[in-house]
This record gives sequence, C-alpha cells and structure tokens, in this order.
Amino acid sequence: MAAASKFAYLPVPLPADANYKKQCVEVPGTKRPGQTAHYRSSLHPFVTLKTPNVFTNLLEIFDEGYRRSKGGPFLGHRPVISTEPLKYANYHVWQTWPEVDARRRALGSALHKLFQEGTLGGGDLPTVGIWSKNCPNWQVVDLSLQAYGKVGVSLYDTLGKDSVGAFSINHAELTVIFATPAHIPALLKLAPKCPTLKLVVAMDDLTAQTKSVLSAWGETAGVQIKEQSELEELGRANLIPVLPATSEQIATICYTSGTTGQPKGVVLTHGSLAQAAHGYMYQFQLDNETTLMSFLPLAHIYQRVMELVAIGMGAQIGYTTGDPLQLLEDLAILKPHMFPSVPRVINRIYQSAVATGTAPGIKGALFRRAVATKLYNLRNHGQFHHALYDRLVFRKLAGVLGGRLRIFTSGSAPISANVMDFMKIGILSEVIEGTYGMTENCGSFVRTWSYDPTSSGTVGSPLPNCELKLVDVPSMGYSAEDKPYPRGEICMRGEQRFSYYYKDPKKTAETIDEEGWLHTGDVGALDDSLRLKIIDRVKNIMKLAQGEYVALENIESIYGGSPFVAQLYVHGDGLQSYLIGVAVPDPVQFAGLISRVRGKPVAPEDIGTLSEATKDPQIVAAFLAELQKQAQKHQLKGFEQLKRIHLTLQAFTTENGCLTPTLKIRRKETYEFFKGPLDALYALGEPSRGSTKL
Repeated sequence: MAAASKFAYLPVPLPADANYKKQCVEVPGTKRPGQTAHYRSSLHPFVTLKTPNVFTNLLEIFDEGYRRSKGGPFLGHRPVISTEPLKYANYHVWQTWPEVDARRRALGSALHKLFQEGTLGGGDLPTVGIWSKNCPNWQVVDLSLQAYGKVGVSLYDTLGKDSVGAFSINHAELTVIFATPAHIPALLKLAPKCPTLKLVVAMDDLTAQTKSVLSAWGETAGVQIKEQSELEELGRANLIPVLPATSEQIATICYTSGTTGQPKGVVLTHGSLAQAAHGYMYQFQLDNETTLMSFLPLAHIYQRVMELVAIGMGAQIGYTTGDPLQLLEDLAILKPHMFPSVPRVINRIYQSAVATGTAPGIKGALFRRAVATKLYNLRNHGQFHHALYDRLVFRKLAGVLGGRLRIFTSGSAPISANVMDFMKIGILSEVIEGTYGMTENCGSFVRTWSYDPTSSGTVGSPLPNCELKLVDVPSMGYSAEDKPYPRGEICMRGEQRFSYYYKDPKKTAETIDEEGWLHTGDVGALDDSLRLKIIDRVKNIMKLAQGEYVALENIESIYGGSPFVAQLYVHGDGLQSYLIGVAVPDPVQFAGLISRVRGKPVAPEDIGTLSEATKDPQIVAAFLAELQKQAQKHQLKGFEQLKRIHLTLQAFTTENGCLTPTLKIRRKETYEFFKGPLDALYALGEPSRGSTKL
C-alpha cells in the first residue's frame, strides 16, 4: 500500500473555535519605538520553508496535484469554431493531468537540449519569455520551465509596447519567446533592437502560408520561427527526466507595471512561489473536483498564484475567451467553483444586480426587501443566508455566475465595503477580500477570514507564513502609537517575499531592509479585531480599481506643461478606475479659449466672466480637450489620463492649506479642500466606453 502524502493534511479549514475578535497575535518582545510589534496569524502556528511537510518548490506542488487528480481533467479551453465572425464553442475541451505531464516533459526536454547545446541562452539566467493571453499552453510552457530549471519571464500588454519589447527582452536577455501568433509580427518588428532574441515559438499551430511568411521575415532579422508542437516533438525524441528543484532556485522574473521609469524585474524563487500558494491552502477548500476559472491575466502574480493553489489540490482550470464582454457567457459555460476576480469586475456585477432594485412593481420591491433583510442580518447577527430570499431572489444572481460558485475572491485593488457586503449576501458563495499583496510578495500576505461578517473594508490578517508590522510615517502624521488604532507603513516578512530586483541592487535595498522586511509603500491601520485596513500611500503612486498603478505627481507635471494650466491637482480613488482633477486656469490662455468657444472676445482681467465660464460644461470640455493634447504628446496611457476636471479660479496656497511652505501640493489637504466638487465628479459614474454585457 502506498504511503500517504506528507501534504495530505491540506487544505486546512478554519478552526471551529476561531476567535474573529482577535485575528493577530503579537510576537513577544518585538515592540520597538517607531513601529508596532510583529504580528502573526492567531489561527495557526507560524510556517516557514523549514517547517515539516510544507511545499518548498513548484515541482512538489505539481506532483501533489498529479497524485490527487487520479488522472482526471486538468486544463480546459473553449475552442474557436469560427474566425469570421469570431465564435467560440459552448463547451470546454479538456486535457488530462497525464496528458499535460507528458507535454511538459516533452517541451521541457526540448528546451533543456537547446540551452545545453548553446542554441539558446548565453545570459546570466536561462530565461524564457511568454507573451500570450491565458490559455492551456501558457500553463504547459510554465510547467515545463519549472520542471527543467528554466526561468520564466511573463510579458504583458499593459507594460506598453516599448517595455514589452526592447526593455524587457533585453533586460532579461531573452533568447526565446513563446507567443500567440498575433504577437509574432510585433516581436519581429522589435527584433533588430533585441540582439539576444534567437527563437520565437508560436504557441498555436500556424497555417503553412503564415509560417512561410513569418519564417522569411524572421530570417531577415536573425530570428527562427517554430511551433510549440515542433518543440514538443523534438523533446519526445530526446526525453530526459524532470530535473530536481530547490527552494532557492529562481523560477521567474515578473516585471512590475510601474508608471515612472522602466519596469522592475522582480526575482521570485521556487520557494517564494511555493510558500505563496501554501499560505492560501489554509481556508481555501479545494479538491480534485474543483474547477477554477482563469480570467485575470496570468502575467500578473495574483492569477498565477491562484492557479498554483488549484494545481496543488489536483483541481481543474478552465480558461476563458479572454474577452471581458463574454465574461457572463464564459461563466455560464464553465460553471466554476472558484473565481478569482478584481473590483472592476465585481463593481459591474454589483451595479447590474442593484439595477434590479429599481424595477417597478413587485419584482423591484421584493429585491429591495430581500437585500435590506439580508444586510441587516449580516451586520447585526452575522448571518449570510436566508431560506426564503435565497430561493426567491439570490439563486438567480448566483445562477448568472454559473450556479456552482463556492469561493469568490477579490484582490489587486481596494473595493467598497458596501459592495463586499452585498456580494456576501447576494451570490450564495464564500466571498473573500484580501488577496492583498504585490508582485514583491507573490500577492500572498493577508486575507480576510472565511465568513467574517464584519471584514468588509479590511484586507484581513496575515497568512500563516507571514509577519506584519506598521512603521511610523512622521511626514504624513501616522504613528504606531495612534489611538484608537496604530497606523503606519505596512511592512511584511515571509518566505514568499521576492529575492531582489534583477540587476538593480539600489532599488532592492530601498525596498527590503536589513532585517528582511519588505516595505510596501502602503499605509495601514489595525482595527479592533487586529485586521489590516489600507488607508493611504507613502508615495504618491496609487492603484486604480482595475489594478493599474498611476504616479500622480508625474501626471501632474505632464499636464502642468500645458500653457492653459496655472495649477493642477490630479486625484485618484482606489475604488474608481479613472482619474479626475482640479485645475486653476492661466487667465490669458483661458480668456482666449472662452473667446474662441463663444465667438466673442473676453479679457483676462474680466474675472467675473472667467469665473462664470469655469462652470460652463462647454468651456470645461474645451479646456479638458486642450489638456489631452499634453497627454497625447507624452503618450500617457488611457488610465493615466484625466477623464473629468473641475475648474476654479481659487488658487492653491499655503494659506488655504493646499501648498507646503516649499509650494508643493499637500495631497490630503487639497482633496479635503475640494472634496465637494471632486466627489461630485465621481458621482457622475464611469465615463461611457460603449456597451457591455455586465
């Protein structure tokens, strides 16, 4: 009889006696001036790579999943049944665990042979690029890299064309990139700027004509074009066993999507990623019958770690079309049990559902009564279900999400407490916020506890393998001694923390201190249950609701270059997906603008007319159009551009608190000063981008 796996105890459920009122414990003797004590989870003993029976590398995760799967289905996708118009099948085609195992061994063996013989490689690390939307082949490539000692480098579109191309390819010294056929022409255009690139592998088979054209183009650029199936065939003819892996071995370089300067290459080891997944196996109740939906980009760490959790549990992963407009159709066809999501998607679900409450007659009244009753029961009695209203009202909403959902997670950006409360009572599934983290800690740090009725608005407490502390930020008035709750910069420590920024020791030293703490740049507070709440940013870089980072001061400086602007404040809210601002117009240019729009001259000294014009929608639109010329000139991305503007002749001054003595904008004070008009701009709702199905 085979011995039981040492990982058989996973997943670990929430203890029956969990004390929701004390979700952290202090590590004795760690309180020091200028910071809180170190906090750990109160649920479980602290876990490290040296703890017995924990995952220490990615091969252990795959092997455990393979054992649990019993040969069942693993990776599924909706095949394309028509290209013109584009149409997907209403079913998934599945590859089994043994089939994927055979493919990863074949592909990994081929890559190892090419690196060993010098056809590929030559840089500091044996790096391999992947540029593709989520699909089974993305996972097959990554699994092969894990199994044969290669370093994956995921490329994604939001880095911008230049970054995806020249910078990332050259910085990571990529000699081979796996790409979808649609991306290959872009890579061949970049090839002259990327001297290391030798091979581009099409992840899907090409037509004979397409391959001939691309190969001829590749020859002129010194780049070979092959199909992934060719490499797998090469590997089957030269098969070698999977290579052992250690926790210290580098598994991937993830490039962050920062908006100032070039992206940073975050170096993550097998141990870091294994520990990230291991931490989430506490409370996430998955098994080999679970289907996880792959919708968020695999190039981002959040989705990647969620899929590692699924792999370790022997689960199934269903890949979507990748089209947000087909999300509801994808959900209806896959019927997932687990759906990692982000606030922007959740807000659309929420808005669509709440619209039902405005329906006339009995239908709208029933919905409003059901929501009010369940919210009252949640907030006052900790109850998530209602026998009558779940059957009459909320079963339909759950059905829109596939009807089988058991775990719904929100991560990557902040979300409103009201929205989270609605989701908790509305979709008949466990709803978890707090896959709060960053690429630098594998997106694995804190999470809310299962069925915590009062956790909305917080991101929970540390996973069993993480430590948390808050450090004073004197310049912003935050202190570990603040009452009623300690506040400060959030710092984390744990073995899912990244090793270093690739080829950038200076930024590494700025981010990881001498005691191994990762300084996140976020400001947090601990509430009366010792749950973490995000309240600010140390630096003026913030994350929008769709997960994109924006550097507010950088954007202000770009727009401030417009002759129409005397002063400008750019405002972002983590619960919103776009930026707004306050501008004090230059009187001369503003007078000229008003004259052109209205067809009659206005003098810069005519303060009454200028003031009145700041409230004229036509003038405001014309002013914003002038600002957009600056955005286009400096190639700001869509999410970096101002979508709405409040015009005022009231200058930012030291007297009204908007400026420091050195004439820098005080961000919190400026927001408070203009809170009314700024909140009114967001109250108008998201600017229209066309219709959606959500």
